Amino acid sequence: MTLSLGGPLILVGAGKMGGAMLAGWLADGLDPETVTVLDPAPGDNIRKLVKEQGLNLAGDAEALPEEAAVMVLAVKPQIMDEALPAVKNAVSERTAVLSIAAGKTIASLAAHLGPDAAIVRSMPNTPAAIGRGITVACANDRVRPEQKNKCDELLRAAGAVAWTEDETALDAVTAVSGSGPAYVFLLAECMEEAGVQAGLERGLARQLARETVSGAGELLRQSDDDAAILRQNVTSPGGTTATALEVLMGVEGMQGLMVRAVKAAAERSRELSS
Repeated sequence: MTLSLGGPLILVGAGKMGGAMLAGWLADGLDPETVTVLDPAPGDNIRKLVKEQGLNLAGDAEALPEEAAVMVLAVKPQIMDEALPAVKNAVSERTAVLSIAAGKTIASLAAHLGPDAAIVRSMPNTPAAIGRGITVACANDRVRPEQKNKCDELLRAAGAVAWTEDETALDAVTAVSGSGPAYVFLLAECMEEAGVQAGLERGLARQLARETVSGAGELLRQSDDDAAILRQNVTSPGGTTATALEVLMGVEGMQGLMVRAVKAAAERSRELSS
């Protein structure tokens, strides 16, 4: 199905996440002539897309379309307050504003764009770069159903999408899925090092860790079974896996560490949002 928004799309900021999502939209059939990228210093990948597909590249807000169907905010959170006043004139009552910036609340965005702005705040994660992300989104009461659908289509180009009516839930979402890829990468690091400590050559240990983590993740994605069931399927009573799990699931084991880590990340997200 061709992605169509019924009007111009403005992408404010085209870094890694914004650029990855843009590539996904174009792959889904979004007309490149309807896209304007606002970025004063675009990377080589964006310049390549502009040259090959005919996107509009704006160096400043003066070159933006007068009225966007969707404006996607993908600038770094620390410069969001500086960027919003410049793009406000491109936001009308028919514009859905979709933010993928961590820690920026709907209220903080509305403070710059106006109380009538239709705003969707979302939290994607880095696997969006390969179309395998998970995004949770929350809309304010100014967002009409058709605007929500447009935002949903855009987010789905990067992977799965879930919606919540509770914006405060995005702090926990950030802690679980937003930061979560780093936890998985750390697991692969730890498995590699443990393999070396057990006597493996590092190259082999790295290969085993990477393929095991990615393969188990794909098995989990394709299976209808809970993670606990899949774990039990690998575990024979009294075997090697059971012996290792006695350590990982002990009093000082992985569950307690993960609970504390996610709690700390969620608390930090709340601090950054306030």
